[in-house]
Amino acid sequence: MRARIWVDADACPNVIKQILFRAAERTGVIVTLVANQPLQTPRIPSVKTLLVSSGFDVADGEIVKQVTAGDLVVTSDIPLAAEVIAKGGEALNPRGELYSPDTIRAVLTLRDLMDTMRSSGNIGGGPPPLTQADRNAFAGHLDTWLARRVAA
Repeated sequence: MRARIWVDADACPNVIKQILFRAAERTGVIVTLVANQPLQTPRIPSVKTLLVSSGFDVADGEIVKQVTAGDLVVTSDIPLAAEVIAKGGEALNPRGELYSPDTIRAVLTLRDLMDTMRSSGNIGGGPPPLTQADRNAFAGHLDTWLARRVAA
């Protein structure tokens, strides 16, 4: 069975979705966008959508249920990335950071620290806008994954 790409689509930037759509069209890899609201997608046979009910982490739970070893999950949700890695999948965030079994624990620890600092009022605001360097890093990791998985 060929590896698939799962997208935590509710929070995925449109520019990243466009990169994924082009990859699906070029390679035929199955890209499934999981969201709790209807999505507009191009008419590419290998692009699928999976609509889940609203609720905290419902999309994440569905992705974890469906993902298999070797699949790629695109998400900025670090706990989801950790669960994917535990199941033998790979996780890539939209900024181009590839999570691995070696790095995910440190990333989770940093996330928890940042949550604590935000809740205590020490820092505020969200992440900075996606840069061209982020897009390039994402596309580079995606191409590497595609070369390993789709060609196999």
